[in-house]
Amino acid sequence: MTEVIARIGRTKYHTEITTPGHKLSADEPKPHGEDIGPNPYDYLLTALGACVAMTLRMYADRKGWDLEEVEVHLSQSRIHARDCEECSSEKGFIHKIEKKLKFIGSLTAEQKDRLIEISDKCPVNRTLTNEIIITTSHFS
Repeated sequence: MTEVIARIGRTKYHTEITTPGHKLSADEPKPHGEDIGPNPYDYLLTALGACVAMTLRMYADRKGWDLEEVEVHLSQSRIHARDCEECSSEKGFIHKIEKKLKFIGSLTAEQKDRLIEISDKCPVNRTLTNEIIITTSHFS
């Protein structure tokens, strides 16, 4: 299991994040924060985008397809549940992530369609679309 540590002091919202072998920063945009790093939702989309891109690269390589490059464009918004026709929730807000893929290379329409299907199979995509349990505890 990988442990990620997020640490914040008295510097408004600037947060130092440590992962095994890496140091990152997160912050809120101005005027709330100092915009020193991506905000938490940007990191969520970053995780999804990286996973989708890596999954598509692995799949295309395994199939021997001419995928020179893939771009994963992601955006996140909130909509009222009552305004969402395809949602089961009726109250509160629904977080909507829009994923657009751009393929560079000599690919057939069928190969592109298959890559779109495979993009939903990346582990982070599956995590975000399945039930998630988050437990919280305190330690000294």
